[in-house]
Amino acid sequence: MKKEKVYDIFFDVEKEFNRILEKNIGKMQEYVKNINSNSIISDKNSIFVLNKIYAMNSFGRIFRVSIFGESHGIQIGVVVDGCPAGIPLHENDLKEDFARRRAGGIGTTPRVEPDLPRIVSGVFNGKTTGAPITVVFENTNTKSGDYSNLWDHPRPGHADFTGQQKYGAYNDPRGGGHFSGRITLGIVAAGVIAKKIISPTIVSATLIEAGGSKDIQAAVEQAVATKNSIGGIVECVCTHVPVGIGEPFFDSAESLIAHMIFAVPATKGIEFGSGFAAASMKGSEHNDNIISADGKTETNFAAGINGGITNGNDIVFRVPIKPTSSIGMPQETFNFKSKTVETLVVEGRHDACIALRIPVVIEAATAIALADLCLLAQQRPRIV
Repeated sequence: MKKEKVYDIFFDVEKEFNRILEKNIGKMQEYVKNINSNSIISDKNSIFVLNKIYAMNSFGRIFRVSIFGESHGIQIGVVVDGCPAGIPLHENDLKEDFARRRAGGIGTTPRVEPDLPRIVSGVFNGKTTGAPITVVFENTNTKSGDYSNLWDHPRPGHADFTGQQKYGAYNDPRGGGHFSGRITLGIVAAGVIAKKIISPTIVSATLIEAGGSKDIQAAVEQAVATKNSIGGIVECVCTHVPVGIGEPFFDSAESLIAHMIFAVPATKGIEFGSGFAAASMKGSEHNDNIISADGKTETNFAAGINGGITNGNDIVFRVPIKPTSSIGMPQETFNFKSKTVETLVVEGRHDACIALRIPVVIEAATAIALADLCLLAQQRPRIV
């Protein structure tokens, strides 16, 4: 087809799109005002405002992940859109990563869920179809009564107060509601799919420190004995990364990875490669000398990313995880009913060290970001 003909078709489509948009802009304005009084569409170019409104629980441009559910609701789950067709996928593929996230060991919550996934769309005869993939999980082990007092007496460090302020009396406080780490099960499920897309790239995360100690077991045992909680540091390494993925400026490789990492509850930061230590280094120390035609470098202070684009070396970053907010020790915090500071003893079942269960979530979040970047760079076909 001639280039001029392609342009004609493009402009005809654009003209029709603008016609429909202008015709319905009034309805769109009114609809947005109804669902969000702070949202205003002033002209047709502001259609992107609508996209932002509906993106709160979704991530990705092509490989798009949307999570749903609450900790003590009937179900939680994830919808994955944009997955290439023809990728082998079965519920059993999720078991290994789910087992790494599951509670049950020392320092983790006594709440143990079976986490049995049910793939209800997007897979036919064991292969992805290219349609949205929906994976759901039942919540079967809940004790909602343990959270009845938290509406008036919110836990310090948790989202009880902010969730109430943002969503009013409609916020679900049971088990942390939509703010609970329970919701990361959907992220892990999407991560399993993403790992298949980015293969042969391998993403591996490990807890390297807990409570400021390399002796993780001893630190966790002490936290449990004192009814306290501790944080930790997770290190993630991505190997066999292709050269050239990343969309500078705002969708650079580290930008999208960091975006996903900060969506994981309890994360408090991220540093790539040399991280904050780079501030005290000289350029002659920090520069990674290239030693081969494929871009391999002598050192890797840049963590495999230059200018927001992967250079083929390993992507390496570290994530600090905060101590679990819910602890067994009494805490002095404001009671909104009595209008005074009172002692709060948190009931329920909680992790003494949530960092023990987070490495696989960090892996999943990273794989999701890399899968979207690979598809944006057209490094993966739409049909496998």
